[in-house]
Amino acid sequence: MMLTVTESFNPRLEAMQPSATLAMTARAAARRRAGHPVIGLSAGEPDFDTPAPVVEAAIAAIREGFTHYTDNKGMPELREAIARKLREDNGLSYDPEQVICSNGAKQSVMQAIAVLCRPGDEVIIPAPYWVSYPEMVRFSGGNPVVVTTDVASEWKMSPSQLESAITENTRIVILCSPSNPTGSVYSRSELAALVDVLDRHRHVYVISDEIYEHLVYGVDHVSMASWASVHDRTITVNGFSKAWAMTGWRLGYMAARPDIVKAAAKLQGQYTSGPSSISQRAGIAALTMGQGPVEEMVSAFRHRRDTTLAGLTAIPDLVCPEPQGAFYLFPDVGAYLGARQPDGTVVDSTETLCFYLLEEHNVALVPGSAFGGHRGIRLSYAASLGDLEEAVTRIVRAFDALERS
Repeated sequence: MMLTVTESFNPRLEAMQPSATLAMTARAAARRRAGHPVIGLSAGEPDFDTPAPVVEAAIAAIREGFTHYTDNKGMPELREAIARKLREDNGLSYDPEQVICSNGAKQSVMQAIAVLCRPGDEVIIPAPYWVSYPEMVRFSGGNPVVVTTDVASEWKMSPSQLESAITENTRIVILCSPSNPTGSVYSRSELAALVDVLDRHRHVYVISDEIYEHLVYGVDHVSMASWASVHDRTITVNGFSKAWAMTGWRLGYMAARPDIVKAAAKLQGQYTSGPSSISQRAGIAALTMGQGPVEEMVSAFRHRRDTTLAGLTAIPDLVCPEPQGAFYLFPDVGAYLGARQPDGTVVDSTETLCFYLLEEHNVALVPGSAFGGHRGIRLSYAASLGDLEEAVTRIVRAFDALERS
């Protein structure tokens, strides 16, 4: 007689939702393997090679035998380079001991949440948000408080929205600028207005995710911690994945008050220890090399953004702000919710819409529902110009085929 054993896992893990971006990327890859000409615009990574000086530094590290454990917080030389970068580029004063390097900015965000968030604490997250923020909060025992923004505000949270969301239980506000998934960038004046609110609520911390810092178009990136009143309550998260096309190298960092960094180091020491020694050498090279390759990549992304956005204007009633950073478009497709596909299927959600685009028109996007933005879809223009032009042609054709009442 066969016995069925039902496993009981950690309930916080059971409550987690899988990453929609990874799921869509995997589904598109499976369809491509089956012979369909899928154009994937769902992945959030540059399609450029890592710059040669970075690669050469890593190869040299391997040849020199620099392949062993480093300090748990990261090698001192890298933390010194990061502290110098934060001072020179962002006007932020952090001692190298206030920097901890981790296996990607994602780990840095998770550790910041895990250190600060106590059971029952509330964490304010503007939506659309990066898919992992709410799941990280839930796993840490906190309660995500989602603040819904709209296309009219270019998907940015207003001071009044922040004020209304804060309670005595609020512990953290998570900001991502430039934003994944919208590409929105908070200006200095917009951040200053949020700081004014936070100055009235000094029990609230800020996790400032600045991983797309270098990918801005005609605007300045401003770090939240540059305001003295919130500096000690801000955890600045950044990394190497986006600006230097180093997604697979898994190297990120956070900078914060000494006690917060000490707590994060305690967690990291029991969890993963420090990041790859080879990636750390590569990180030093990235911070000390000339910025020509980064500037070339940014220029290419800007051209792709403009071309893709112009193509999408052919779709009636689709509204998309011009993103000022990152490499995503997040159009509002609310006018097409409730429409019917040619086979009669009702487009009842952005998820249904994205599966229609994939299965019928071979374009992989990510539904906005995964980001808490239920009227939007995310399109990554980190793809070749040729692929983007063909994808836009298919997307326009797909929307034209929808029947609206």
